[in-house]
Amino acid sequence: MSVIMLMIGLAILIYMTVRGINIIISAIIASVFVAITSGQDVVEAMTGTYMTGFTGYFASYFLLFLLGAVFGKVMGETGAAESIATWVMKVIGPKGAVMAVVLACAIMTYGGVSLFVVGFAVYPLAVSLFRTADLPRRFIPAALVFGSVTFTMFLPGSPEIQNIMPTEFFGTTPYSGFWIGMLVSIFNFAVGSLWLHFAISRSVKRGEKFEAHASDAELTEKEKEKLPSIFLAILPIIVVVAGMVTYSQMFSATSAAIFALLGAIVVACITMFRYITDFWRVLERGANDAILAACNTSAVIAFGKVAAVTSGFTQIVDAVLQIPGPPLLSLAICINLIAGLTGSASGGLGIALPILSPIYLNMGVDPGALHRVSVMASDGLASLPHNGYIVTTIKNICHDTFKRAYLPVAMMAVVLTMCATALAIILFTLFT
Repeated sequence: MSVIMLMIGLAILIYMTVRGINIIISAIIASVFVAITSGQDVVEAMTGTYMTGFTGYFASYFLLFLLGAVFGKVMGETGAAESIATWVMKVIGPKGAVMAVVLACAIMTYGGVSLFVVGFAVYPLAVSLFRTADLPRRFIPAALVFGSVTFTMFLPGSPEIQNIMPTEFFGTTPYSGFWIGMLVSIFNFAVGSLWLHFAISRSVKRGEKFEAHASDAELTEKEKEKLPSIFLAILPIIVVVAGMVTYSQMFSATSAAIFALLGAIVVACITMFRYITDFWRVLERGANDAILAACNTSAVIAFGKVAAVTSGFTQIVDAVLQIPGPPLLSLAICINLIAGLTGSASGGLGIALPILSPIYLNMGVDPGALHRVSVMASDGLASLPHNGYIVTTIKNICHDTFKRAYLPVAMMAVVLTMCATALAIILFTLFT
């Protein structure tokens, strides 16, 4: 019964999120339901477990949210994003608009830039590219998610936290499971690119076009002539990626991202200051976006903390461990379920790996295989609608709705990711 109640609590959260109800309210309601039905002291669960999870995540990552949002606003306000979009259109044409967005996200993500930072930073570029190519706006979230949390996260050597966490528990490196990891990442990229192009082309044939928002600042041809040069426009992005590579040798990943973003913002403001009409207004809008995005994500993480202390959660983990077949299969299912319950890939790994790593290492399973499969499995069900990054990307960054935008996102981050994980399990089982 406790398992059923936990599943109902998760269903409540997902249903309310899809219906457009504020994620903070949805997470609180779902957490209260889980706490009551699992026999927890509701006051203690909400003021203790829930708020500890909320404030812990907020305190750890708010500066990243803030600097990422401000960076995105600066890139949009200065016309840098529009300048890059115009240049891309001239070089590769409208057919390259989607892949330009995907690859921009991939380069920044593999460079160590936070997912949320990438979303805020690339979104202005995505709007400009999709508008110029006249492609349906509702596919922008899918392009951002595809480039940020799928094949780039799987790639051996990725600096994303999901690829770093397993090193502590399996005694591996970020490059473990290299060849199969590379092969599966290439598979993920190829199939995902084909599907995204197919889905967008089909929508265009049905008559869908780019839909302008009131907040969009579309430039006239005369104004486009006054945009910053492509060198000035792309310089801040180079500063972010280069800064991550440099600072990560001296500081933690979070500190490196903070210094890199701060440097990029300063460079952008100095080199393109004449393109900024209201500097303080840009900072204000960035700060407002950051607070909302950080709170949304923190709320979902906090729900996961409440769910993780229930007996139903423990029963689910125990049941999955008994699944027959290759050990990597039960590992993947277990991590997938835990990440789905918590609505977070890193949150799921943080809960699952301390429990599971000694069990599977004692079975004699190759640590590199355990590492790579754990990374891939963490990003399947974790990308259901209650995922903090998904909510932030669709609602706060792209200002869209789940009804319009989530299906393409689900195909990229849930369905395709689970297929890639299955392929990895087969290959590791056969060749290790």
